[in-house]
Parts: sequence; C-alpha cells; structure tokens
Amino acid sequence: MLTRAEQTRGLAAGAASLLLIGLFVTLPTAALLMTAPDGLGQTLFDAYTLSILRFTLLQAVLSTFLSVLLAVPVALSLARRSRFPGRIWIIRLMAVPMGLPVLIGALGLIGIFGRQGLLNDLLTSAGLRNPVSIYGLTGILIAHVFFNLPLAARLMLAGLERLPPETWRLSASLGLSSWSTFRFVERPALAAVIPGAAGLIFMLCATSFTLVLVLGGGPAATTLEVAIYQSLRFDFDPPRAVMLALLQIALTAIILLGLGRFATTDRSAGGEGRAPKRFDGRDPAALAWDTLVILLATLFLLLPLASIVVSGWRADLGRLITMPAFRQAALTSLSIALTAALLSLLMAGGIIKARSAIADRRHQSKHLAAFSTALATLSSLVLLVPPVVLGTGWFLLIRPFGQVTSFAPFLIAAINALMALPFVMRVLEPAVETHVARTRRLSASLGIGGISRLRLIDWPGLRRPLFMALSFAMALSLGDLGAVALFGSNDLTTLPWLIYSRLGSYRTHDADGLALILGVICLILTALGTVGHKEKQ
Repeated sequence: MLTRAEQTRGLAAGAASLLLIGLFVTLPTAALLMTAPDGLGQTLFDAYTLSILRFTLLQAVLSTFLSVLLAVPVALSLARRSRFPGRIWIIRLMAVPMGLPVLIGALGLIGIFGRQGLLNDLLTSAGLRNPVSIYGLTGILIAHVFFNLPLAARLMLAGLERLPPETWRLSASLGLSSWSTFRFVERPALAAVIPGAAGLIFMLCATSFTLVLVLGGGPAATTLEVAIYQSLRFDFDPPRAVMLALLQIALTAIILLGLGRFATTDRSAGGEGRAPKRFDGRDPAALAWDTLVILLATLFLLLPLASIVVSGWRADLGRLITMPAFRQAALTSLSIALTAALLSLLMAGGIIKARSAIADRRHQSKHLAAFSTALATLSSLVLLVPPVVLGTGWFLLIRPFGQVTSFAPFLIAAINALMALPFVMRVLEPAVETHVARTRRLSASLGIGGISRLRLIDWPGLRRPLFMALSFAMALSLGDLGAVALFGSNDLTTLPWLIYSRLGSYRTHDADGLALILGVICLILTALGTVGHKEKQ
C-alpha cells in the first residue's frame, strides 16, 4: 500500500500531465475552431477539398488492402516454415521499416523504383523505357506497402503462432489438405487479427504526411495533411488551412471510433521464432511456393535498405559531416530530440504514478475512476490531432505575438514528445507495474522511501526501460519531418529538413549521404536503448 503522501504526489503528477497535454492539444484546436472562415460548410464541400478528401481515402483504402493482402501469404509461409536458417533474421528485418525514419525509407524506395533506380535500369536494359514511376499514387502505394506489410505480416504470424500445438497434430491426424487446413485452422486465426491490423494500417495511411510530401508528385496526389502544409507554407492561406485541419480532425475522429469496434491488437507480439511444429506443407510444390514468397518479401524489404547504404556510401561523407549546415542541423536535431524525449518521459511518469495511486486505493470514487480513464486516453490525443494540425493551430495562436520561428523549437519538441508518448507508455508502464509489485513489500518492511528508495531500489530496477524509452523517443524525434515542416527555415534546420531541402534542390547525392548518417544515428540510439535486453528465442 502506498502512503497517503505518495498517493497525493502521484495524483498531483497525473493532474499536471493531464493539464499540460490537455492544454497543448485543446488550445490549438480551439484556435482552429475560432478562426474557422465564414461559409465553412460551403468551403468544406468545394471541388478542391472533395478531391483531396477522395484521394486521402482512396490511397488509404488501396494501401491498406494491398498491405494486408500481400501480408497473408508471407505470414502463412513463415508460419509453415518454422525451422529454416535465417528465419529469425527475416522476422527481425520486418521490424526495421516500423522503426525507420519515413524520409530515409522514401529515399531507399526512390533508389530502387525511381527514374534512375535499380528496377528501371533492369527494365530499360530489357527494352522498356522508364516503365515504372515512383511518384504519384503508384509511389505512395509502394511506400505504404513497404512500411505496413511487415507490420501486418508480424501481427498475422503472431496470431498463427498462438494456436496450440495440438491444432496441428489434430489436422495432420485428420489428413487435412492444404486448402482444408487454411479454411478450418489458419483462416479463423487470421480473421481474428486482420480487422485490427487493417484498421491500424488505414489510420497510419490516412494520416501519412512525409511519404505523400516526398512521393506525391503534385496536386493530383495530395492528402489532407499535405494540403494543410501547402496552404500555410506556400500559399499562406490560413482560412483554408483551418478548414482542412478541421476536416482532418473529423476524419481521424471517425477512424478512431471505427478502430474502437475492433479488438485491440498487440503490436509487440510479432513472431519470435517459437512456432510449434507443423506437419503440413511438406510437398515440393508447397515448399517451392513458400520459398518464393519469403524470398520476394525479403528482397522487397532489403533492397531499399541496401540502396540507402550503397547510395549514402557513394556520397562524399567527409564533406557532408564537416559542412556548417550539417553541424548546425545535427545540433538542433539532437537538442530537440533530447528535450522531446525527456518531456515525454516526464509526462509518462506522471500518468503512470497517478494511475498506480488510483489503483492502490481500496475504494475508488466515480471521480477517481473518470480521472484514471482520462489519463489512459491521454496518449491517444496525438492520433486525434495529428502533428501538422497541431502545428497549424499553434501557428495561428502565436502569430499575433511575434515571429513564429522564435517559438518553433519548443513547439517541435512538444509535438515530438506527444508523438513519442504512446511508445514511452508502452515501454514504461508494464515495467513500472512489475517493479512495484516486486519491491513494494520489501521497501515497506525496510522503511525505505523518498530519495533513498529512488536511488537504491527504483533506479537500478527501472534504469534499462528508462534508457530504452529515452533512446527510442529520441530516434523517433530525430527522424520526424512532420512537426518541422511548418516551421523549418534557414534559422531552424533539422537533419530531416536538411535532407528534404537537398532532395528538393535535386542534390540527391547529398540527400543520400545525409540519410545514411541520420539512419546510423537512429540505429545507434536504438541499439543503446536495447543494451542489456536479451531477445527471447
């Protein structure tokens, strides 16, 4: 049992987190509502807005359909081939796009599918001239499949691997064919996972910004978030930006309500190589099909990553590292990333302490139950109000008080902290609950509390998850382009913004080299966060 003082401090920390996050999200949202232009209803449904909305939904639906459809054979093949050399590394490879900065992934895809990419070179040598274009709807779909197919495949593989071993022994004893095994065993397992996975992927694609900004290719391939950015950055049309931002909030709210109807999917439950022994798929045809599917999926994921390394290595890395622009951008990025990560840890700590204090009470009032529910939904606010929309609202709030660029670093850090909060909560909350359950009685019996408990018990027990959450939050902030897109300038340049600027000025070799450097920095941060964590085999 926590002491009354500890409970009070926990509730106060949760209230502070709730107040800070609530104000940071509701103030810009209120600014958008108050500055909404007259005749909003007519503007919302003009031809331009409707075309953007149609494309946003179209690319999200197609991206989700393709990602899920192509992930099914990959998951089935990996589940059937539970024992082969390198299987665990292929599954780990599928985790890389989920943690890869989106801008770097886009550059890797351009290296494979672009005008001068590997695929076009091969097809041109076969007699075709520039047969594949990475820009426009095609490029957006390829990029979304690259990032989301691994997510869908890992979720499906986890669902298949959760089936009890008796299932496969029973199907073998009944002599079920491959089709019957799929129909009666695999399809129900997939059906339990696909709705939640598809909903999550649809949400990610509908709110996609960086991929559409880089690969969209023009007004015909523009989503709501990119249109908001263009309205402020290029057209300086705040009324239209407000209208589009309100439409984006309404769209994400509808999607989140739809996601609430599906069962919660555990994204961390990706296959880890512990699949039960199976007796089906041993004929040569099934073996050849599974080998082909796994090989194609591996190449689809590996080639863009290899392209990043090869193209970046060909750049003049020595010159890039010594450029004043790079040093300034790296310093700015690391400062913002560290600030965002620490802020996210503080907010997560306040939420976790408050929820722990409420759960520790034997009798909870309705007010405390509502408070706990509000704390549990805090990390979802960034999904309801995407970073570009938050930036638009704060732009409108700050503009009357002076230069927006003066406040930009703090705004970017705060937005990135909110973006990292769901992940930080996912890492810290289970670790804190386990640690408290193990040490609470011992601490009470020894009479250890306050600073002494933090130094002797809490810090040694929670040091690793804290470093993991910190490093991953920093990596997420370092690779983000969405928050800085509205505020980036010559006076405020981050590494992603510097890469995007070089790419926009057709200095692709510099962009490739900078992307490799950024990728290595993010990889080092991720590796540092997992030091001491042994992956289960």
